[in-house]
Amino acid sequence: MTAVTRPPAPATTVPAARPHTTWAAVLALARFEARGLLLRLPVLVAFAVYTGWTLWRTPSSWNGYPALQDADRATQSGALLIGLAVLLCANQAVLRSRRHDTERHFAVCVLPPWRRTVAHLLSVVPAALLTAVCVGGQFTWEALKPGAVGHGSPGELLVGPLAVLLFGAAGVLLARVVPGALAAPLLIVLALSFAVLGTGFGGEGRTRWLAPVVGENSTATLPSDLLGRPAAWHALYLTGLALSLALVAVLLSGGLRLRTVQAGLAGAVALTMVGAVAQSGEVPAETSAARTRASVSPEKVQDCTERDGTTYCVYPEWGPRVRHWAPVVDRVRSLAGATAADRPLLVRQRVEARYGLSGDAAIRPLTRPGEVTVGTAWGGNRVPEFSVAVAGVLVAGRESEVGALCDGRMVTVMWLGLAGRPDPLGDLRGVRLDDSTSGAAVVVSRTEPLSMTGAHTELVRELLERPRDAVAAKVRANWAELTTPKVTTGRVAELLGLPAPAEPDECL
Repeated sequence: MTAVTRPPAPATTVPAARPHTTWAAVLALARFEARGLLLRLPVLVAFAVYTGWTLWRTPSSWNGYPALQDADRATQSGALLIGLAVLLCANQAVLRSRRHDTERHFAVCVLPPWRRTVAHLLSVVPAALLTAVCVGGQFTWEALKPGAVGHGSPGELLVGPLAVLLFGAAGVLLARVVPGALAAPLLIVLALSFAVLGTGFGGEGRTRWLAPVVGENSTATLPSDLLGRPAAWHALYLTGLALSLALVAVLLSGGLRLRTVQAGLAGAVALTMVGAVAQSGEVPAETSAARTRASVSPEKVQDCTERDGTTYCVYPEWGPRVRHWAPVVDRVRSLAGATAADRPLLVRQRVEARYGLSGDAAIRPLTRPGEVTVGTAWGGNRVPEFSVAVAGVLVAGRESEVGALCDGRMVTVMWLGLAGRPDPLGDLRGVRLDDSTSGAAVVVSRTEPLSMTGAHTELVRELLERPRDAVAAKVRANWAELTTPKVTTGRVAELLGLPAPAEPDECL
């Protein structure tokens, strides 16, 4: 038997993967991971909460009269929730091979660990883009409302998507530094505690801008050029920080010898430092001067227009609001006596901007005859508050005298301000600090609050329940005596055909 020997087969060498083939594999893995990330339950819940909150809140937000320089910041808190969900899921995606004990199988793949890290980082981008769509939709909804005024900031609108990128990069980096399943949840708990307790970077100092999202404690609305928020620099800071974390994650995954990554990291760190330093500076001197001018001498920066005997002076962004204020003034005028119905009025918009968004200082009442203050907010209880302010000036003559009223003229003021409203008793409740329609109470005002005694409240409530035209006729007929200083509440009741009030007549 003859053995046949064959020469051994020549050794074969697996060709190295070409660069374009390798990056195609990176993009394919990134698409796979992005799809899985978007379908993870925490991310789905976060987007559902963001969308549900937007659909529920936006129709009634700011009572339908938003200032867009406030609406842009309102998009950031929901995006922060999405960012935390992305951090958790991106971290778990990187650690999947460790949990399933498949890390050793990646040795036969064409992708080294650092390229897989790049794929995981790229998988976060679709979540950030989807967040940008949500942010844009929420802001556009506010901007399309008929009562919208002002201007939004691109820097403020970028905070949400950039925060998602930042948290996603942090999740990938955390998986490379601390490959444990509990690291990401613990980091999220610390972040939430940080936000709730307001420690660390919180407060009113400029270091608070080191946090991803910086809110404001004040509800004041200021003209957009007086905000003093370094939104553009903050967006630059977030961009640089997200890139820095991403490139550190690549370096720790085996890309230490890549000069491109090292140079990119140096550039990203420089970008972060530039943004951090620029946003931590003081409010520019020109902004501080503009705040003082708008607060102390608003007539120097306002535009004025005249409608039906009333002059309206507003900050430039609030011009469209005049068409909402004018009907309120006209209704109050139509119920007043002859000496007041034709009296010239000047409605001046006023803010206290010297302390920025962190201050809620009261505004001093105007002292010139016929001048009325109106704020930057509108809708809801702001409407009857303004109506009562107009009535007070028509009765007392000066805004500075309205807050000191404690005689029977308060009955005329409150009836005049509320009688022309669709729901006068509801508005009476809305403008009072205790939300009641009985007893003594403080009436909220844009300047100094007003004070109603129990007797005032009793008479006003009875007048609002009677036919408006009949009461208006008596008010016009007795206007001179009803607006006489120190007229008693009992005398007002007598003039208007009401029984003497049973409740006490003592101001708070």
